[in-house]
Amino acid sequence: MSEDFGEMRQTIVQLLSHMRDGKEIREYLQRFSGLKQERFAVIKVGGAIIRDELDSLAAALAFLQSVGLSPIVVHGGGPQLDMALSEAGIETERVDGLRVTRETSIPVIRQTLTTANLAIVDAIREAGGQAASIPTGVFEAELVDEAALGRVGEPSNVRLDLVAAAARAGQAPVLTCLGETRDGRLVNINADSAVRALVHALQPYKIVFLTGTGGLLDDEGAIISSINLATDFQDLLDADWVSGGMQLKIEEIKRLLDDLPLTSSVSITKPAELTRELFTHAGAGTLVRKGERILEVGDMAQLDLARLDGLVGAAFGRPTVAGYWDGLALDRAIVTENYRAAALTTGLGDLVYLDKFAVLDEARGEGLGRAVWQRLIDYAPQLLWRSRTDNPVNGFYFDQCHGAVRRDEWTVFWRGELDPAAIAPLIDEVFARPATLEAPQ
Repeated sequence: MSEDFGEMRQTIVQLLSHMRDGKEIREYLQRFSGLKQERFAVIKVGGAIIRDELDSLAAALAFLQSVGLSPIVVHGGGPQLDMALSEAGIETERVDGLRVTRETSIPVIRQTLTTANLAIVDAIREAGGQAASIPTGVFEAELVDEAALGRVGEPSNVRLDLVAAAARAGQAPVLTCLGETRDGRLVNINADSAVRALVHALQPYKIVFLTGTGGLLDDEGAIISSINLATDFQDLLDADWVSGGMQLKIEEIKRLLDDLPLTSSVSITKPAELTRELFTHAGAGTLVRKGERILEVGDMAQLDLARLDGLVGAAFGRPTVAGYWDGLALDRAIVTENYRAAALTTGLGDLVYLDKFAVLDEARGEGLGRAVWQRLIDYAPQLLWRSRTDNPVNGFYFDQCHGAVRRDEWTVFWRGELDPAAIAPLIDEVFARPATLEAPQ
């Protein structure tokens, strides 16, 4: 890394440190910086993003580089190919969603995808970043069915030397979905197949799909913030509001994650929201994880209190006070099966009080905290909780709350359409509660 590039990174980090969630962002930077550059993230970019949101894409990728991260970009070019082939007088054919690629199409496809590739590289450089154009040389492929599909290939091997060299040099490698057979013939590869092959070869920490919608949408058209495949997969496939296209996307993501470590995840977001999705607990899109089952119980006897106490102590950096668990009038515990994230509630008048929201640092990166939080607010749409005013998670809490009051060392938050005057006695009660964790050393 050059001296100027290092100075730029330090400048950006200093600027971030003055933002409300600067500490949160630095936590993610520290986590990501411990990875090999080529294992940080694979980002899939569709042709529509290149056409409509190239500037936002380039700015987001240049920003990542400014803090020392070089994701690998794999792009398609569907709209561009349709137009180029039409202008060349070549009809677009598809079989089972795959573009039929006849011999006469290959020069047009090579030129079009190379042009799109260079457009991304140039835009990143214009935005102040560095990028390496790698249109071919990464994917070895075998023909799928030459008689039916022509020169359509399925990756059989991924050569990572060019990718790793570019990433280690601080350049974002930008790859097309073109491959070569063993005898040197150029083939067109489906973008999802190319990403899957690259991901399984690299085992990256993050996988990102950039789309125009910015995520998967629920039955009301709102973005689904989190999907835990261990618990949600079959329910989504069975839901009557999930379209065939969305089912295919969910199934593709599941195939992608099946052979990856538990820590891997897929994010679906917009280019302009990429940094928020990567660097904040709340995210900005749909986070899909292989996941753990999430348990919901109302009886302390159903919990492993030793593991739960260990989670709380590790998440907050100090242990619970003596007698805390004996005195906890549990209403609901929402806990991941491996005790890496949990929300514990008690009653508070006619409302619910969040007594503890504890998430291990590694589980935040996987989105488990987000998944538990979603279960929590589904269970208790009207909710109160408090946090020390210097708690670095308060940025997330402010994003999630509908109101807050600060008094000295504590801030009380609430969710739901609640009248502050009507709940004032409950707010006073929350402020008056004794500390449940040992004092910081």
